[in-house]
Parts: sequence; C-alpha cells; structure tokens
Amino acid sequence: MALKVAIIGRPNVGKSTLFNRLVGRKVAIVHDQPGVTRDRREASAKLRDLTLTIVDTAGYEYSTEDNLEKRMWEQTKRAIDESDVTLFLFDARAGLQPYDEHFADILRQSGKPVILLANKCESKTQEDGIYEAYKLGLGQPIPFSAEHGLGINELYDALKEFDKKNASEHSETDEEEQNSATDDDEGNRPIQLAIVGRPNVGKSTLVNALLKDERMLTGPEAGVTRDAITSEWSWEGHKINLVDTAGLRKRARISDSLEKMSAASTKHAAFMAQVVVLVLDADAVLEKQDLTIARQVIDEGRALVIAVNKWDIANRKEALEQLNYKLETSLTQVEGVPTVTISALKRENLDKLMRAVIKVYNRWCSRIPTAPLNQWFADMIDNYPPPLGKNKRRIKLRYITQAKTRPPSFYIFSSNPEGLPESYLRYLTNSLRENFDLRGIPLRITVRKTGNPYADKKN
Repeated sequence: MALKVAIIGRPNVGKSTLFNRLVGRKVAIVHDQPGVTRDRREASAKLRDLTLTIVDTAGYEYSTEDNLEKRMWEQTKRAIDESDVTLFLFDARAGLQPYDEHFADILRQSGKPVILLANKCESKTQEDGIYEAYKLGLGQPIPFSAEHGLGINELYDALKEFDKKNASEHSETDEEEQNSATDDDEGNRPIQLAIVGRPNVGKSTLVNALLKDERMLTGPEAGVTRDAITSEWSWEGHKINLVDTAGLRKRARISDSLEKMSAASTKHAAFMAQVVVLVLDADAVLEKQDLTIARQVIDEGRALVIAVNKWDIANRKEALEQLNYKLETSLTQVEGVPTVTISALKRENLDKLMRAVIKVYNRWCSRIPTAPLNQWFADMIDNYPPPLGKNKRRIKLRYITQAKTRPPSFYIFSSNPEGLPESYLRYLTNSLRENFDLRGIPLRITVRKTGNPYADKKN
C-alpha cells in the first residue's frame, strides 16, 4: 500500500519543485510567479524502498467569498483529509509568515501527521528561519532544499516511520487485493485519454462529470486550469488515465511565460495520449483554433473524438450545420472523425462519448491480417492501376504489409516508386478506411523501394 503524502504550504515556497524532485521528473509547472498550482496533482514515486503517492497542492490563500481562491483551498483541504502524512513547507529564507502560522493551526486541527520542512536552506544563512519554526508546534524542522535535493535522507527517515505504521494498518487489505487480482488485470494497460480545447469550453467540468467527483477546479473564470492533471479512472472495465489540460489559445495571443508553459504542458499531454477528446463550445464549433488543435492531434498520429459541449443551451440546428460543413471542408485529413453532442454540466450523453472513445481506440489499435490486406491491394490495382512515373514507365506496386499499429501504418513495396502521386495514395487510403473499418483515425502509408533480386548474382 503506497503511503499518500500531501505537500502543503503557502504560495511560492517550493511545493511543486519538491513534487517534481520526489516524482523524479518535471511533471508540475514551476514558475517564479506565486500561485501557479491550482488543482491538486497526484503521481506515484519511489524514495529508496518507499512506495509513495505524492500530492501537490495549491498555496493557501484565505477567502470567505465564493471565488477561485476558496475553491483552490477546498481542493487543498481535501488533499490533507485523504493523506496519510503531510509535508508542510515554509520558506526559511523569508522566515515565518502569518499564513504559515495559520496553516499550522489548520494542520494541527486535521489530526494528520506532519513533517515540517524548512525549504530553500542552501546555506547557513537560513538558520534563524529554521529555529523560528519551532514555535509552530509541529516538531523539529528538517533543513531542506527541494531545488538541490538537500535533506532527502532526513526526509526518507521521517517518512519511513510513518510507512511502517501505514504498512501494518493496511496489511490485511493489501493481502485481499492481491488475492483478488487476476492475470487479466496485469495485462490491462490503461488508455491514455486527454481532454483538450480552447479556454472555458468545459474541459474540467467534463472531467469531473466523468469521474463523478469534483476532482478538478471549475468556475466562470477562463483559464482556471494551468497544468495537465491525470486521474486514474475506470469505465465499464476499461482502465483509463484521464488527463485534464489547460485551454489552448492562438499562439500569437500568448505572451506570458506561464501561459507558454501551460500550453506546452497541454500539447505534451495531447501528443502522449492515445485518444484525444477535443471539446468544442456548441455556440462556436470548430473555429480556427479548434481546427489547428485537431490537425496537430491527427498529425501526431493520435485518435480523435470531437465532443460538442453545452448542447443543452445550444442552437442545435445551426451548430450541427456548422459542424458538418467544417468537417467536410476543413478537416479532410481524417474522414469520419466521431462527433458526440454532450452537456458536461448536466452529465448528458457521457456514456455515448465514452463508447465513441473506446471504438476509435480499438480502430487505432487495429491489425489487418496479411492475406485479406494483399487481396484488397490487388483488387485496388486491378480497378485503378498506378499512373506512369517520372521516367514514363508504369509504377509497379508489388505488395503491402502493415508495419505497426497505433496508428495503423503500412508499407507498399515497389521496384519503381518514384513519382507516385499523392492522389493515388489518397485513393488507397480512403479505400483502406472503407474496407477495413478504419474511419476516423490517422493512417500512415509509405511507399518503399524493393531490392533487385538479381543484384547479388551479377559478376
């Protein structure tokens, strides 16, 4: 059983830097601007022999109004409640601040074990800040530097004590889980599913609706989500890593360095996903930025599903006409991209959306047997032979083979492939989609030159 560790502290004390340090890679966005982290983010980590689940949280900013700061605090409070132990960071350079003391009171009231980390202790000049922390009443502070990895050994020793208690408490549960595990579970790798789109189209609301949990921060403010946040989920027996992302605006409108980092995080999540759900606003379907995102997803070889959100308040006839027109005229690279109308807020048509996701994922993983593939290939050539090549000789296409899946990729072998026009490859691609049920996914067809079988016999 992994020890669940929540990283807590006021803004800009180094929580995300510590999160990245423990996880072992740069997962969370780190920036000098305070308050970068808004959603709580979880990731698995190993610290020597310790198996951990690390939770990054937003910095505490007190607010009694129903605003973004209050919703951020509710997410942080939930992280504390669900944790086995909390790492409370304070900035030893700046010394204790009023928010540090207020946070310490909240942690004491929670009853959760606390490890106190005096961060940014790269030199002895921070000793006064370390000693000052004793008045928080949270035990002895550990001098630490998340940026440089100083104090990791001491942190390991402190976590090890809590891990022993955690292991004894959960030993019976772990044994039951191991006994109930099957071989099928071992081979059932999760589907990587990313939710992308322009700001304020309802991506986080959709993620919460699918999870049936207020997991992501939502609100009327545009651009609430800044980081790509992954949630483990299961739908009808399918394991899924569901990734919420920051909204993507036109590149020309992005000038802030933090927004550039958010955009980079979103694109990385989309390009590493297997299926991407592009969320559209029903009142503005497939605008220029939407088309740019869709083309990039297809060019990267990802499977794409379009979700038209806010359908409950849309002008449906006009939206459908606009969507169909844009698909036919502006997204011709992939024919048959599945589109589903939904209302994330009212949780309408979400099962229909997920059925489309699973169907397009299975197509994306398709492998066609060699015999029917080459029979189809021979029929296509008989029906419409290749044109003449650059040297005025007819191009001879000998056979086809599927090189890989995800997306389906094919090699056509020819002794004279030079000059085969793109129009002929489109003819083959469209027929391949139609005959083998590969609509709505990117396909790759490459023509390769076959060797001369008599080359080695020449004197």
